[in-house]
Amino acid sequence: MFSGKPLKPTFKCYLPPVQTDVNKTIEPPLRKLEPRLLSGEIVVNEVNFVKKCISTDNSQDDLWGKLICTNFKVSFIPQDPPQKQRTQLFHLLLGEHDIPLTCLDQVVTVNDLKGKKKILSSNQKLKFNPTELILYCKDLRIIRFCFDEAGPESARKVCLAIAHYSHPADIQLLFGFEYQGRRYHESKEERLRSSTQRGGALQVPIFDRSSDWDREIKRTSASEWRVCSVNQKYAISPSLPEHIVVPASLADQDLKQYSSFYNDGRIPMWCWSNRDGSALIRMANITDLQQQRKIEQRIFSAIRKSHPQDSEAVRLELDKGLPTIQEIQSAFAKIRQICVLDPFEETEERWLSSIENSRWLDYVRVFLRQSAEIVYLLDGRNVSVILQEEEDRDLNCVVSSLVQLMLDPHYRSLTGFQSLVQKEWVMAGHRFLDRCNHLKKNDREECPLFTLFLDCVWQMMNQYPAAFEFTEAYLTVLSDSMWIPLFSTFLFNSPKQRTQLLTDFAKNKAIPPGEDPAGFFPAVWEWSQQFSTKDQTLFNNPMYVGKGSARVQNGEVKTFRRTKKVYSSTVRGTSSLPANGLKGNGERRRSSLVSELKPDFSPVKVESPSDRFFRDWFSQPADQHGVLIPLLMPSHVALWKLFFLRWVSEACIPNGGPITTYHKLSQLVDEIDILQSQLRQYKGSSPGSTPLPSPSAPPSNQRRMYFKATPPCDPSTVPDVFTSSFPFSPVGNLCRRNLQGTPIGKFLNGAKIWLSTETLANDTV
Repeated sequence: MFSGKPLKPTFKCYLPPVQTDVNKTIEPPLRKLEPRLLSGEIVVNEVNFVKKCISTDNSQDDLWGKLICTNFKVSFIPQDPPQKQRTQLFHLLLGEHDIPLTCLDQVVTVNDLKGKKKILSSNQKLKFNPTELILYCKDLRIIRFCFDEAGPESARKVCLAIAHYSHPADIQLLFGFEYQGRRYHESKEERLRSSTQRGGALQVPIFDRSSDWDREIKRTSASEWRVCSVNQKYAISPSLPEHIVVPASLADQDLKQYSSFYNDGRIPMWCWSNRDGSALIRMANITDLQQQRKIEQRIFSAIRKSHPQDSEAVRLELDKGLPTIQEIQSAFAKIRQICVLDPFEETEERWLSSIENSRWLDYVRVFLRQSAEIVYLLDGRNVSVILQEEEDRDLNCVVSSLVQLMLDPHYRSLTGFQSLVQKEWVMAGHRFLDRCNHLKKNDREECPLFTLFLDCVWQMMNQYPAAFEFTEAYLTVLSDSMWIPLFSTFLFNSPKQRTQLLTDFAKNKAIPPGEDPAGFFPAVWEWSQQFSTKDQTLFNNPMYVGKGSARVQNGEVKTFRRTKKVYSSTVRGTSSLPANGLKGNGERRRSSLVSELKPDFSPVKVESPSDRFFRDWFSQPADQHGVLIPLLMPSHVALWKLFFLRWVSEACIPNGGPITTYHKLSQLVDEIDILQSQLRQYKGSSPGSTPLPSPSAPPSNQRRMYFKATPPCDPSTVPDVFTSSFPFSPVGNLCRRNLQGTPIGKFLNGAKIWLSTETLANDTV
């Protein structure tokens, strides 16, 4: 009997084996490789016998199947059925191997035999038969397909189709307009239920109606501010919402007059007020320099009157103190190519220095520090702050959101955070269509400002994990949702554009007049369209300390309240943040941004009021439900690994990383909830009796935690697929093969920037 090791087969057959039975031979039918299509989605091209490259060393792990292009996504259907019981996020709209067309950044075709490569755009010709297709995605994935066994003409057609449909000529050609139109008529009852629930306590306010602003004024006790409808039908500004909050002492007629002097009519708009009356305001630049002084005096006087102490407002010109749009885009382009190096070596000294040299983390520190300084002005000096930017649609969005996140614990809850994004980004007119470059028309307008904001939020979560109700998985999913064009949140440049396009959409889809746009083209906050109830529990932070929660210190339970102090600017020493946000005489050298950052908030020989404010704050235990100020030493600002490295297999820690902590905490919290529910149902039986099971205990599929507690007879086990990248799977989503002529290959050969379409096109042979 031969007991040696069996020989490896030299040929791998991709046809299903013939099954033999004792009575008959059955030849099962081939598995149909059909994509899962949404309502209104159609297949525009496809090719069979395509290999999706998984492994860089050998082809044993590669997948064979069909590559399909629809009017919504690029879909790969493997020949072999997917693995069962994979523990990862299951998307209701996208499969494991699906990529929305709006997520594609570059479509690169390669012919290894002839040494040719080409970046494809819309309506381009391809003069060679591609042997490979490389898709560079905006979520940092790099996916590679090989056409060795596919028909050359079919491979060429599917590549051209992907390039064409990923470059829509008009915003209404984005798939969301077709999908939501079909969905409106197919699920009318569900739509009506969601619209009637809008006024509920847990519903995210859209801030497209005056009642949403009224509730926000009452919540923040901003009694000297009022909701103004002077911009009804966008009469004074196309980029402001129809309802804005202004000082109560300003009349509508005056606002109409002043608006003509502001860039795009963007008059000062209230963002937030604290309990002592200091307010945060944002506005654009005044274009008429001759009228500037006169207008500012009137506006600032009204803002001063809205303060209980009649305090003067401090104006900060963010354009002069923060990096430009181009600098932020360049830093992100550098860090994303660094994070997909081949081979990936996280411990390599050059890799770490490359991360530092990209300046992305420097810019994160700059925005966090600027926001913290504004917290000092609002909370420490109790003065109102006016954020001024040329257009009031980019840097102001980031800073105003971070300031409110640091000051107001409401925005650190899940619903509150979503309302913050809706108020300070969507309705404030951030140009998501241009900054995300959904139509791929102008690369110079593209900038990941919202990604920068989410990174800053993660830095605070990383330092104060119990202060936020949501998790980093939620932030990552929110970032990914920018590239799914099915929701109104990230599709438009302004409220006016949103209103106009949705009005045209309603007419084209025969939607009755008077319907609420939020009902037929919802915001991304309706997570049930993307994830199941169970998967949405991954958004919940089990460590979250809600309002009124007790804090344990030195073995005693205490409720912490920070003593209110006012740090006057008349104290000896100067504030580390002058009114214009600059140092010295206002000259700013962008190349020395790092040197402008202080090592930390710490006392100096001549202590300024702001230094004393930060020293006093950090000398006390942090109130998780109070003001939060981040630490800003370089060692405190870390790389957001779940976002930047989730597709890199080498960076994934099996059964480790923060998810291990989340896993254990979730089980513990779930077990505590069960025990508390049982105690509440205890009827006061005799001392030796056992409490009855709780009839009102939440069903296992409705608990707040993804990882549920298990009974003692069924000990908890770690999921089969469990890495630090959870709930995302890196397998097959990043191919780092060293290819000649691709952007990654160019970078490894010494290129210092992410290759543009023009650069690669000039190298085409």
